[in-house]
Amino acid sequence: MLRKFINRVFRREETLVAREPAIIPFSSHGIRRDWISSGSRRVCEALSERGYKAYVVGGAVRDLLAQATPKDFDVATNATPDEIRRCLRRSRLIGRRFQIVHAYMGQEVVEITTFRGALGEDAKTDTHGRVLRDNVFGSQAEDAARRDFTVNALYFDPATEQILDYHHGVADLKQKTLRVIGDPKARYREDPVRMLRAIRLAARLGLAIDPAARRPIREMADLLENVPAARLSDEIFKLLSSGHAVTCLRQLHAEGLHRGTLPLLDVALRTPEGERFIMLALGDTDARIRQGKSSSPSFLFAALLWREVGVAWRRLQEADNHALPALHQAMNEILSAQGQKLAITRRVAGDIKEIWALQPRFEHRVGRRPYGVLEHPRFRAAYDFLCLRAKAGEIGAALPAWWLEFQEANNESRNEMLATLIPEGEKRRKRRRGRRGGKKTREAEDAAADFAAPPEAQ
Repeated sequence: MLRKFINRVFRREETLVAREPAIIPFSSHGIRRDWISSGSRRVCEALSERGYKAYVVGGAVRDLLAQATPKDFDVATNATPDEIRRCLRRSRLIGRRFQIVHAYMGQEVVEITTFRGALGEDAKTDTHGRVLRDNVFGSQAEDAARRDFTVNALYFDPATEQILDYHHGVADLKQKTLRVIGDPKARYREDPVRMLRAIRLAARLGLAIDPAARRPIREMADLLENVPAARLSDEIFKLLSSGHAVTCLRQLHAEGLHRGTLPLLDVALRTPEGERFIMLALGDTDARIRQGKSSSPSFLFAALLWREVGVAWRRLQEADNHALPALHQAMNEILSAQGQKLAITRRVAGDIKEIWALQPRFEHRVGRRPYGVLEHPRFRAAYDFLCLRAKAGEIGAALPAWWLEFQEANNESRNEMLATLIPEGEKRRKRRRGRRGGKKTREAEDAAADFAAPPEAQ
């Protein structure tokens, strides 16, 4: 009964389904078929030859109109998933919530969806109204009404180079406005991730969120608690790797959405040091992405959670835990708390731990240790993280400068660099022995081994 009541209250009005789209010719929008990926063009051609309608849809059309580079080219069609598979031999069916087809065109994977129909009262939802199963097919007009924002309800026909616009998305894009199709509260309740997507698209394309779409976000932020962790993690990484992560994070914090996505950031952002570190990390990531370089989820999450690891590390050391065991305990504690919400995979969590664990090792530059650090698989990411810490004022600039020189030097120069550090290490060792009455402990033996001559050049 409760589920039927929610569906009845938040059901989209039938008037939202426009009957006829605005047909925008090439002379008005300027998008050429050559700008579309070859794989998506071939998919559209294959489906059209069998008598079906097929269009490049959504984000790719939106980005091309905004003079941005699309990340992928999705196709929407009136063919059912089984019919799509009969037309495209190298394809497979995926998805539970809504079945889609992945077609393999050389190295390109094209995602193909069947036009979705309007949700009925019998649509499967949870107690909060989130749609759980949505394999309902319909017309192109219904499919356009089912899309989240007007700028995403655009269909490009490669054959005619025309855009079909059902909800004035082209006009909204020109006016730099992001509008929700239908009642924003109902649409956010159907899929709470749309609130995060609104933040990301507005930042990436320089759009202002329509007041009607922005107003309900803060009061509905708690709905993100019901989103599966894997899906939430995927959306958060898209947001952080959008090239506009700084803007996105500030907007998340302003709207209160960070509590449902990255709750540990709330503590980190309360201090000037924590906010500076996080903003520097995201700023560097944004710069890399805008230069066409890749971003790593491991590095991003390592940077976002480092301040919390530091707090836990200090707390554990104050409780008489040794430094390295305390660091590993702090890492496990923070990743366990955050991993439950963001579904951080075991591989990514392992990479994050290695980046963190290498930070103390950078400070021990005697004997053979620097060579082991240099050969570590995560050295590059850990070194970039070290530079970030120096930039934030957490450590001095001399340490990353030394490691930069060390990694670029030949073996002979490296040995000379290490030789200059031996006297200082010997003094520390002698002081330790003096305090312990000259007794040779296991720690002293390890230190003595570290001060052995570095390996010769091969």
